[in-house]
Amino acid sequence: MRPLKTWLTTHFPALSSRDYVLFLIGQFISVIGTWMQATALPYLAYRISGRPLDLGIIGFSNTLPTLLFALPAGVLVERWDKRKTVIIFQAIMSIQAFELAYLAYTGQIQIWHIVTLAFFYGSAVSVEVTARQAMLIELAGRDALPSAIALQTTAFNLGRVLGPLSAAWLISATGSEGSVFLANGISFVFVIIGLFFARTRFKVEGEAIKFQGMGIQFKEGLVYIRQNVVVLSAILMSALLGFFGMPLLQQIPALARDVLKTIMDTEPMIAARTSSLYTAQGIGAVVAAFLVAYLSLANKSKMLFWGQIAFIFPVIIMGITTNLNLALILLVLIGWGTVTQLVTMNTMIQMEVPNDLRGRVFSIYFWALQGVAPFGSIVVGWLAQTWNVQTAIVTGGVACLVGVIFVRLFFLQKSRIMA
Repeated sequence: MRPLKTWLTTHFPALSSRDYVLFLIGQFISVIGTWMQATALPYLAYRISGRPLDLGIIGFSNTLPTLLFALPAGVLVERWDKRKTVIIFQAIMSIQAFELAYLAYTGQIQIWHIVTLAFFYGSAVSVEVTARQAMLIELAGRDALPSAIALQTTAFNLGRVLGPLSAAWLISATGSEGSVFLANGISFVFVIIGLFFARTRFKVEGEAIKFQGMGIQFKEGLVYIRQNVVVLSAILMSALLGFFGMPLLQQIPALARDVLKTIMDTEPMIAARTSSLYTAQGIGAVVAAFLVAYLSLANKSKMLFWGQIAFIFPVIIMGITTNLNLALILLVLIGWGTVTQLVTMNTMIQMEVPNDLRGRVFSIYFWALQGVAPFGSIVVGWLAQTWNVQTAIVTGGVACLVGVIFVRLFFLQKSRIMA
């Protein structure tokens, strides 16, 4: 047992922190529930209305709070106790899941309920994610931060695999999406319990910033970003992914029902196919998380490049194919590319940024990734509704390709001039 523990702590230094392990276990259980709900909710919405635009509207409602609240949250989180903040907002998210369960079980749920509760959930996430990411260094320490990020991402993406499978099983066993929402509400309890017992032993107080105005603090973060080419390029890349890339994945239920349909389709078959598509994406994501963890010393620019290649070209091909097996393979690659990009950009930013700017800079990164997503969701949903799902997917993939080429050429030239 000791050799295994030594091997784990050698390769993943964050596991040597008891407090981080307590958080990670609870977080893992919670993200399984989160991905269960993320699978069941769009499936339920599309079953109710059959309109791709509704999927875009739900995505808009879920990510709009990031546009509104993420930036001030970055300043406020640096004034608050991050552990307590995460606990409070995890509890708020559990309330949203229980409300969905009640509406689904009683047969009252409608699209407007889903849109409203998606906004409520997104509002909590816009603050909780910033607090949680800034909290990692307080639980694990700066030296172990890369492995802490990688392990959290691995847990998140294992949940991406287990969540859809569990959701499909629960819907099949109970005949109601309400069981999935109930399970998700309960899952938040585990991360809350873990954080109640965890302690932020590596916390560093920032007395100097407590007496500054929010506007001054926010401007300091912007000035730092403008002066740091690595951070600025990562944030622009995340905005590109957030607007054109991530909203494409919201159309998976429409892809499963309309594009990959067969003449023998039944509701259980469509639900299983939807779950399989989400699971395939999750498998690629898990592989990426492990790989990035082992290649933590690799060149981050190259890792980001290969992540973008693995995301963009499979997305474009996905918009052309009607073959389920090929679609599953493409989604494995898309999942790998998505997570490779996200983990690499996250690590690049967190390792570059000093402690007293971490919350502010990360909130701007998160705002770029998720804050533009509401508009991307509406654009992609409108394209899918006006033309078809495949046209929307191809358009988004080509836009990502053009944007990546432009940003990389611009910053490559700029970094050479600065050198």
